[in-house]
Formats: sequence, C-alpha cells, structure tokens
Amino acid sequence: MAPGMDFTHRHILDMHQFAREDIDHILNTADSFKEISSRPIKKVPTLRGHTIINLFFEPSTRTRLSFEVAAKRMSADTFNISASTSSATKGETLIDTARNISAMHPDIIVLRHSSSGAPHLLSRHVNAAVINAGDGAHEHPSQGLLDLMTVKEHRGSLAGLKIAIIGDITHSRVARSNIEGFTTMGSEVFVYGPSTLIPHGIDNLGATVCTSLEQAVRDADVVMTLRIQRERQNDPLLPSLREYARYFGITSEVLSLARPDALIMHPGPVNRGVELTPDVADGARSVILDQVTNGVAVRMALLYLVMGNA
Repeated sequence: MAPGMDFTHRHILDMHQFAREDIDHILNTADSFKEISSRPIKKVPTLRGHTIINLFFEPSTRTRLSFEVAAKRMSADTFNISASTSSATKGETLIDTARNISAMHPDIIVLRHSSSGAPHLLSRHVNAAVINAGDGAHEHPSQGLLDLMTVKEHRGSLAGLKIAIIGDITHSRVARSNIEGFTTMGSEVFVYGPSTLIPHGIDNLGATVCTSLEQAVRDADVVMTLRIQRERQNDPLLPSLREYARYFGITSEVLSLARPDALIMHPGPVNRGVELTPDVADGARSVILDQVTNGVAVRMALLYLVMGNA
C-alpha cells in the first residue's frame, strides 16, 4: 500500500478536520503498525529516505520521544530542534525559523508551540507536511487519536460510551481534542472541574458540563483526569493542590460510581495524590501505559499517511 492511500489530509492540525471515516482509517492504520513495536527488530523501511524534523518550542518528554521513536521505527531520518537550541533565542520569528528549515527540504515538520494556531500558521509558509504536536490550549490531535485507539481496543466500539473528563479543562488542549474525537465517534463526553477551570462555551463542542464529581463519574465507561496546568495560568485559580485533590481527585471510592469495567486514563504527566490516588493510577483498570504504547503506533500511522500527501 502506498503511503497515504485513501487519506486526503496533507496536514494534521486538529481533530475538527476529521470525519468519522478519517478517524477509523487512522486507527486501523495504527493498529496495523502496532505489531512492529513487539518485534525483536523494531524497524521497517517504510519511510526510508524521508526527513522528519521535530520542532518543539515547549518542554515535552512523551510526545517528542513518541514521534521520534515512531519515525525511526519506519527508518526515517529524524532531527530534533528545541526552543533553547533554535535561533528563536536570538529573536528569530517562527515563520523565519520555519522557512529556513523548509529550505533544507524536510518532508514533515512536527511542531509543538505555546501559541494556539501556530501549526496552522506554519502550514501556510512551508512545503513540508505539518503535524500539530500541541499548540497552546487549542488542540493535541495525536493525543486525542491515541486515546480513541486505547478505548476502542478495550471496548471494541466507541459509540454510546460515557466519557468523563475531570480537571483543568480551560488550559487543556487534550480535553478539546478528546471532546472533538469522542463526540465524532458517537460517545457522550461529560466534563467537570473547578468552576474557574471550566471555559465558557465548552458545551458548544458537544460536551456536557457537570455540576458535581458524582454526576460526571456515575456510570462512566471512561474516567480521564487532567493535571492542573499552572504553567499556563497567569493568576492562581485554585486555593491549593491539596484542596483540589480533596474535591476533584479520583479515589477508589469515587471510581466505584463508574461502571465496574471503567477505564482510567491520563495524558501524563500524572501528579500522584492530586488527580489520581496511587492505587487508582496503578490499578487494574488503569490504561495509562497502554496510552503510551498506542501513542507510538498512532504517530507511525500519521507520519505514514501524511507522507502520501506531502
């Protein structure tokens, strides 16, 4: 199969661009790639001779490493550029940085940036395909897709599920991508958190805003928690993390309100004892490490698919 066959998207910028058929195609492709990671020799020649640049203007461990592993497992030439080592420290703009990188003829640029919309801007100024690895508080499409893949693996179908997302919704790009993705696939999404961290209009994306933790978690098929993103908060929006844990943290007692087979998810990094108690984070219903494993497969699929349209 040629890279990108039956896939019409040149860039991966947000979840809003995908119809249900697109998401199914991505998840099926990711599933076919997942087996590669369990081989004794974890490498295939699929993208040999192609160049991928990871351009990260924000700190990242999981996402950056996941994209790098995904690219190298398909034999692509991969280069990493961080904000501290780029000419941005000398005052160069994102567009000028991108144009200089584009002049070296990469095939794909994977961008993480603190400004919402940066990948959209970049895609208008470079010849390479652009994949959004997280832009401000806007979206994180590859995280949304790996979460969909993880739930589908455990549930078989995404239609009709109740997804509870608990935490800092205002500053979470993961929340937005998941709301878009799960509602597109026929799930119902319920969000809850401190009132100061629930953005006005989030219901316009298709989510139901809950008035209590019990309402959000009761009979949920999936309970996803999000960390408090203090680095994106200009003013303190919580009295303390201890108080947050008391009223919004997921304990085994709170989890008992969900379905007996409910999945526990977290995009990481987990603040143990704040969003999740250790026994819940490490419990039998936690699929947090499955999310990491599926992240590599999903990113392999995205690199493969956009390569056909780059």
